[in-house]
Amino acid sequence: MTSLKRLSSGFVALLTITVLTKLGVAAPIDDLIKGAKQEGTIEFYAPSTLTPQGAQALAAAFNKKYGLNVKLQFNPSGNMTRDIGKVVGLGASGVPPEWDLMVVTDAHHATLWVKKMHQPFDYKSIGVDPKAIQYDNGAVSFANQFVLPAYNKQLVPAKDAPKTWEDLLNPKWKGKIGVSSATHHMARLAAGPWGEEKTTNFVKALTKQELILGRLGEIYSRLLLGEIVVAVSLTDSEIKSEKNKSAPVVHAEAVSPLIAPAYQAGVPKNAPHPKAAYLMAGYLTTPEAQKIWEKYAGQSSALIPGTSAYKYAQKKTVVYMTQDQAEMVDRLSREYGKIFGFSGL
Repeated sequence: MTSLKRLSSGFVALLTITVLTKLGVAAPIDDLIKGAKQEGTIEFYAPSTLTPQGAQALAAAFNKKYGLNVKLQFNPSGNMTRDIGKVVGLGASGVPPEWDLMVVTDAHHATLWVKKMHQPFDYKSIGVDPKAIQYDNGAVSFANQFVLPAYNKQLVPAKDAPKTWEDLLNPKWKGKIGVSSATHHMARLAAGPWGEEKTTNFVKALTKQELILGRLGEIYSRLLLGEIVVAVSLTDSEIKSEKNKSAPVVHAEAVSPLIAPAYQAGVPKNAPHPKAAYLMAGYLTTPEAQKIWEKYAGQSSALIPGTSAYKYAQKKTVVYMTQDQAEMVDRLSREYGKIFGFSGL
């Protein structure tokens, strides 16, 4: 009986596709391609580590795949937390966002989702794996960062580097340790294995270390220059970028758990060029786009067997963020930002 039902369902699906084709009804991806041709451009907000060269390579491959001539305007991120706040503020006022497609972490997309600032799309209809579709069709996951404490190996011998997150509270780091405005890193520990009470106490204890504050790029630069010797958390985006591969900044690999933020692509509400943006969001999950992203930005998906990220994650205890943790991570990111002393979070 079950087999008969499956056969019937398959026949109905095939018949539907055949009828739609004969009627000239366009498939969803054909509609996006047509719309992208008409729009002709896409304002693409993405991590600065992608580089203009990486963005150009992505645009060229995207246009070749779909027979387009879309002009991709690369807008490198400066401060994702600030820029997401800007989108939320503009949206609340009814003003269209500056960007058509935003590649930011899952924690930043959590903010857009909580504030209902996504422009959803049925990404499954254009072939995106349902496991990659998040926030009620608002965003597509396509790559993972890895986050751990980091140190300058020219200034800190490996034997003296942190072996646990709690080692960051050692008085020897006082005045020599930096923390970035990516406070969602700590919020992920709270929503995951540590719980809110333990994580909040840890964050408060860190403030006694005379922390040096800055954005991720600034913390990396200070670490590189020796102005600090340890960072509370640093993404592999900085460490693995092309220009930094030979630098002395490394992760404290013994520390566990490993935090794995996802890079997600999503279209903000009232984006001026949504068709091109939806198409690009889906394209980022393809094998060719994955290769380009890893070459220039250093990441691939930890959920796709065979990728560099997948192989690395198999050896670690990894903290991934889920949609049901979004509101907690969003709330605690702002709370921890205030505790650390960041303004505007």
